[in-house]
Amino acid sequence: MNLHIIDAPEAYLAPCAIIDFEHPAIAAKAAELRASHTDTLSLARASFEFVRDEIAHSWDVRQGPVTLKASEVLLTGFGYCYAKSHLLAALLRANGIAAGLCYQRLSVGDSGAPYCLHGLNAVLLPEHGWYRCDPRGNKPGVNAVFKPPLEQLAFPIKEASEHDFAQIFGSPLPEVISALQAAPDIFWLHAHLPDVSPNSSLA
Repeated sequence: MNLHIIDAPEAYLAPCAIIDFEHPAIAAKAAELRASHTDTLSLARASFEFVRDEIAHSWDVRQGPVTLKASEVLLTGFGYCYAKSHLLAALLRANGIAAGLCYQRLSVGDSGAPYCLHGLNAVLLPEHGWYRCDPRGNKPGVNAVFKPPLEQLAFPIKEASEHDFAQIFGSPLPEVISALQAAPDIFWLHAHLPDVSPNSSLA
């Protein structure tokens, strides 16, 4: 699909309240990754694999606090897909690699309503341009990998009411922020996942 940025180019390299890569823990982890991966492609892959494999998806493991800021995700080791995408964006930006946030609309179950947003990332790579990757975490039936130019996300679009949004955002959607801020725990959040219609202005 034809991805496109919707914010100023510098937004994809800048910190914000949620993608808080100036936090000491983020800065330290970014430096650790950079120390053993000197080129952009291998550093981006290592950052992706760290978030995918070392940060637990809260609903997969049924534990952990509701996290929002990248630093919260790193310090606790838990996050929903949205929060994990915030951490990956922070680690990449901390190392000078432009990164943004992308979204899909997916069925919460196998098919049909209810639907919810799913959060993932796009990273700007030399020779490849903007490349989507999904650090939500693998499990049986889910095998997201980082092997540009091939895109292999966690979930395919399977029906008409699901949707791939082509926009690359510099900061999280308000609907995502509101849902994570309102959630008292991961179980409440699972029952109140954010959703945006494919007929909205995002589409």
